[in-house]
Amino acid sequence: MSSNQALQQRKLAAFARGQGNANGIYIERAKNAELWDVDGNRYIDFGTGIAVVNTGHSHPKVKAAVAEQLERFSHTCVMVTPYASAVELAEKLNAVAPISADCRTIFVTTGAEAVENTIKIARSYTGRRGVIAFNGGFHGRTNFTMGLTGKVMPYKKSFGPFPAEIYHAPFPIDYHDVSVETAIDDLETLFKVEIDPEDIAAIIIEPVQGEGGFYAAPDNFLKALRKICDRHGIVFIADEIQTGFGRTGKMFCMQHSGVEPDLITQAKGIAGGFPIAAVTGKAEIMDAPHPGGLGGTYGGSPLGCAAALAVLEVMQEEELIDRANVVGQRFMDHLGKLQQAFPQQIGNIRNRGAMIAMELVKQGDASQADADLTKALVAAAADKGVILLSCGTRGNVIRFLPALTIPLELVDEGMVVVAGCLQALV
Repeated sequence: MSSNQALQQRKLAAFARGQGNANGIYIERAKNAELWDVDGNRYIDFGTGIAVVNTGHSHPKVKAAVAEQLERFSHTCVMVTPYASAVELAEKLNAVAPISADCRTIFVTTGAEAVENTIKIARSYTGRRGVIAFNGGFHGRTNFTMGLTGKVMPYKKSFGPFPAEIYHAPFPIDYHDVSVETAIDDLETLFKVEIDPEDIAAIIIEPVQGEGGFYAAPDNFLKALRKICDRHGIVFIADEIQTGFGRTGKMFCMQHSGVEPDLITQAKGIAGGFPIAAVTGKAEIMDAPHPGGLGGTYGGSPLGCAAALAVLEVMQEEELIDRANVVGQRFMDHLGKLQQAFPQQIGNIRNRGAMIAMELVKQGDASQADADLTKALVAAAADKGVILLSCGTRGNVIRFLPALTIPLELVDEGMVVVAGCLQALV
């Protein structure tokens, strides 16, 4: 029995089954875009811990910053005895936010916490109750964020009831014949039959849906939402947890559209793998909750703050925002050739920077999702040394989330493996 197999047996005996794992691969060390498991096998990582290590695994600058902080202290609670690194990080996040107004920031620990706090803030500011989210969106695994999430399996099944006053609207996807006009019409219908817009506190949207399948919100849709929010006094929230920190070729994905949100959520890529999350937004809105109404014991961890400050430096010094577009194009070059070779299996390829997707179908038909092929491809690639992730409401999308620091020759090597696995499966 291999060390991986032995650990998997121990894990199954020790963990609740609900916290599963995609691969029975136990990592011993990692560097930039490569992983090595406990059996000595090497992997090219096209998942980066679900879009977390944008600056690569174990970046020297991030490691050094955290080690230096750890020598001083690991925790005091930013709400009790704060520290300079938290203040500096908040200042920097306020400065880089895609919002022209004066901004404020709060720190929490997870992306789901960030999302929940945007709703708390929006409700405090507006005095309203309703929240609109979108079909296919993913916003977290807490009870409230499950309610916002527009994907049942595996996130919502058997976990209800969910909070009231959450409404879902269609997300426009050209590939699946949901136009911007249809989505806006359905939203306006919701205002007529479900909840008056004057009772809505917030609209929350991912500028590119993550778990939902890597569909980008069209610019004109985001502009229409901004107008609706302005017309009715609704807080516009951009969930940038997966799309932020250079992932899409901009610091934040909303910058592609030129549309300014009121609040943004941040996590995942913020700190190179250290647990910290944030909400940044317009000062007038952020300051609505009373003192003590926001926070958490571990929010703004000094280790997380040190790591996040280092990540921001690395992004600037290594020009990683621009490099996201270079990396994304390299993947798209490979995927374009792959789609030509397998037109019946690869229905659509798409990207926004280094957030890249390949949608697998049957007989070239967008309506016939091939979840079985998707699952098999993820497993086959892992066996051959490439870590892939799947997503999509129908389970038929391969998502590529490489480190922005990945050497291009590793992209090439990994995509040769993906092509070979697909060839063997069809």
